[in-house]
Amino acid sequence: MRLCLNTDGLAHLPFEAMVSTAAEIGVESLEIACGNWSSAPHIDLDGMLERKSTREKYMDTIHRAGLELEALNCSGNQLEPNGTGRAHQAVVEKTFRLAELLGVKSVVMMSGLPGGSATDTTANWVTTCWPMSCQEILRYQWEEVLIPYWEKTAKQAKDHGITSIALENHGAQCVYNAETLLRLRRATDPIIGMNLDPSHHMWMGGDGIEMAKALGADAIHHVHAKDLRKEGTRFAANGGLETKFFDDYNNRYWNYVALGYGESAEWWKTFFSVLRMMGYDGPVSLEIEDKTMSALVAIKKSISFLHEVMPRDFGA
Repeated sequence: MRLCLNTDGLAHLPFEAMVSTAAEIGVESLEIACGNWSSAPHIDLDGMLERKSTREKYMDTIHRAGLELEALNCSGNQLEPNGTGRAHQAVVEKTFRLAELLGVKSVVMMSGLPGGSATDTTANWVTTCWPMSCQEILRYQWEEVLIPYWEKTAKQAKDHGITSIALENHGAQCVYNAETLLRLRRATDPIIGMNLDPSHHMWMGGDGIEMAKALGADAIHHVHAKDLRKEGTRFAANGGLETKFFDDYNNRYWNYVALGYGESAEWWKTFFSVLRMMGYDGPVSLEIEDKTMSALVAIKKSISFLHEVMPRDFGA
């Protein structure tokens, strides 16, 4: 497994400083966001597409630091039935083009979430089986929008030389757990796999270890190392459906935290051991969204923790 970094965790640093910092703290490869829900702090998507010299300088900076460009990320909601969705789709298409120009084979994104009908103008995430209108919404979303979109998009990705699309299991997306990923994969193309982020599964009440087993190694294309802490009695009393924003961490039911500040070392050892036993040998991309400490401190502490819990020798 390669120790990767989602570079949005160092969004406060310019590109060159981010690369040198990542190398200094022991990162081996980079996952770089191209836009949509990221501000894309470390890449000018249009500039990279326009100029070969810009691309060459960019990749040379990464390689001179001893790093590799692991994946491009364009996570957003390209299926939202409005201008935002159309803008996100444009970034997806540009990201595919850039991946081909850079020789990057893996793109990380999300499945997207349509509206509840052909006349809706906002996305609609159904989380219960009842009332019966929910069943019609799900049928519309999957059969009329999601599956046709991904049949087309998988082909587009292949046309650009991409061999892996890793969809993050995230709330307010059609793909948010093992079953929904496998359903989409069976209906479309095995180029589609999971970007397995256990933290999202935690607040939904699931367990990332069991999720990995259900998916199988072939369907896991990327892993986000991100932790979550359930905030004691607040979580127990209210559950995981939380609408207070992330900066209100003193009142939220759960919070994203640096690795080891949520689940135990024993849990993470089991998680990585199970992945390895299943045959996963891809990137483990550290994603930091802890609001209680500086990003660099959270990254350094998380990397130290990963050295302890990942089944590999980082000195080799």
